[in-house]
Amino acid sequence: MVQAGRTLSLRYKEKGQYLRSFVADDSLFIDIMMNVGIIFYAAQQTGDAELLRRATQHTLTTRRYLMRGDGSTAHEGIFDPDTGEFLRQSTQQGWRGDSSWARGLAWALYGFGTACGFTGDARFLRTAQACADFYIERTPAHGVPPNDWDEPAPALPYESSAAAIAASGLLNLASLTHEPAQAAGYRAYALHILDTLTAPEFLAVDTPGWEGILKHGMYHQRKGLGVDESVMWGDYFFLEALGKAQQPAPVPGTG
Repeated sequence: MVQAGRTLSLRYKEKGQYLRSFVADDSLFIDIMMNVGIIFYAAQQTGDAELLRRATQHTLTTRRYLMRGDGSTAHEGIFDPDTGEFLRQSTQQGWRGDSSWARGLAWALYGFGTACGFTGDARFLRTAQACADFYIERTPAHGVPPNDWDEPAPALPYESSAAAIAASGLLNLASLTHEPAQAAGYRAYALHILDTLTAPEFLAVDTPGWEGILKHGMYHQRKGLGVDESVMWGDYFFLEALGKAQQPAPVPGTG
């Protein structure tokens, strides 16, 4: 795991201070907030100050350029690779560059919470909480968002993998916040999401021949890839969230 953290840190672009996406040197993805924790871990285990600097700077850059004032997130940021100047927000999998792709926000909710857990930085906690507030305010009552909250009349109503990631991230937040009422609210909403996902509409246990656990997941709607199927990260974080939900409620501020 330490070697994995060191390897991931090699994507760091000093001009711009971010970990580049797999697409290109000029591209920063919100998804990387879900990966940066392994660099924090490697730094923690080895005492490597450079690894800690890269992970922290990436998190701050993502916070500055991909987070929005209402708690939503952009999928992608484009930089000038020669100068490091931020140019614009964009998207690969959302509806538009200025819209709110649901799984990206779930990555941020979970990832900024993870960054707070490693660093104790209150800025990262506030960012994760802003993501949580946006998710709760914009998602239908059942707790499962569409692929993009801003897409008018989406053809498919659900992106279950985003809901699974959000549920697990909210359970993390319940232990990170220092406010008992807030912690109880995060946990209750996460359990509500899981109640929905364990209902027949989403759980494939009674669907013969279904290849996966959680139905109505989405990989890449714009390219027609993995649409309305089980996706491996949906199944993974669904099971992770179920495992957390079976544990006693954590004491706030102990995450």
